[in-house]
Amino acid sequence: MTRLIRSMNYPRMIRIRQQVNAPVVSDLAAIVRQQVTDAATTAGIGAGESVAVAVGSRGISNLAAIVSATVEALRGIGTEPFIFPAMGSHGGATSEGQIEVLGHYGIRESSVGAPIRSEIVPTEVGRTDDGIRVYVDKNALAADHIVLINRVKPHTDFRGPFESGLLKMMVIGMGKHQGADLYHRAAMTHGFVHVITHVADVLMGKCHMAFGLAILENANENTARIEAVPAADLMKREPELLQEAFSLRPRLPFEECHLLIVDWMGKNISGTGMDTNVIGRRMANNEPEFESPRITRIFVRDLTAESNGNALGTGLADFTTSRLVKKIDTKVTYINLLTGNGPQKGRIPMHFDTDAMVLDAALGTIGLLEPEDAHIMRIESTLKLRDLHVSEALLPLVRDRDDLEICGDPFPMPMDSAGNLQPMV
Repeated sequence: MTRLIRSMNYPRMIRIRQQVNAPVVSDLAAIVRQQVTDAATTAGIGAGESVAVAVGSRGISNLAAIVSATVEALRGIGTEPFIFPAMGSHGGATSEGQIEVLGHYGIRESSVGAPIRSEIVPTEVGRTDDGIRVYVDKNALAADHIVLINRVKPHTDFRGPFESGLLKMMVIGMGKHQGADLYHRAAMTHGFVHVITHVADVLMGKCHMAFGLAILENANENTARIEAVPAADLMKREPELLQEAFSLRPRLPFEECHLLIVDWMGKNISGTGMDTNVIGRRMANNEPEFESPRITRIFVRDLTAESNGNALGTGLADFTTSRLVKKIDTKVTYINLLTGNGPQKGRIPMHFDTDAMVLDAALGTIGLLEPEDAHIMRIESTLKLRDLHVSEALLPLVRDRDDLEICGDPFPMPMDSAGNLQPMV
């Protein structure tokens, strides 16, 4: 223990900014209202009919505003919309817990102008050709129409024409805990794309799917596109939107580093706590690991309050803090891990009481390098990659890049008197 937690002279850090040419939706509410109104008209949604609006558990930018504008547009044509959670096993796999998750994102009955109906027990509506039972949210099944709201982006566990988006929400999110558990187990045998497409085929025939509101975000975590996709076009249009999402996704500025410091992980940041596409570690069943980025050690410092103790993703890190470990709700975390068939992602890494102790341990495991020569990147989270801190050893590489801006002079690692890193500026 003495050897690992020796006192080190930490390298100086530099704040840099990634310059990204990123499209942004200017008048968000107006775009949402227009898209929803047009799609509802095309789908034949009429006055007096009930519309179930599916909302998930991801930390999507402007989510509350998008949901509110959707409800406003649906009310504007005389319908009776309501919100239902479409998030599989999240929220501790309870009806009340899923309402609480929505509340963390500002989605409450009083703020969005629609009731929230949460029922964790789904209804079985049929089976796929290969015998997989198909489940769906009871409230959604009873509605005259269903509207999906979700971000389309690369998935953290698998690659295919459909990854994290509207179809996955329809299948796994609307399947509640029972469906999500079954589909993840089925994916171990058949693969995710097979399960998603076959279950979606059954749901399209059994439920009144109207359209999905697809959200794309740019590398600066702003809304880049809002598009309503008719249910009949989802299979064709979502892969096209996914390709656009790939081109917009945030990235670390360097493909290799010795230590990545991640201030915050959590379910509101990524389904895996940290976006695997950013950190280059997947740890997924039957899926190959990323070729890049190549990061020797990952140190995750804390867990967001919005995660409600769900620490799925700690297993992706090499080191963490005791304060993060103390925040873990094992019941909530284990439900999510077992439902997703990914217990490996819940392993608790080596952890110490202070950030300084972690840094000493981590920097002692990167090979024959002095700390001042280490390539270190520090980010707030895998969602926030525009501004970051890098060690002084990376300065020559920064200067060679037109897309990186140096914001100030090098400064000592910002450590407080307790031995913990101060918040990033």
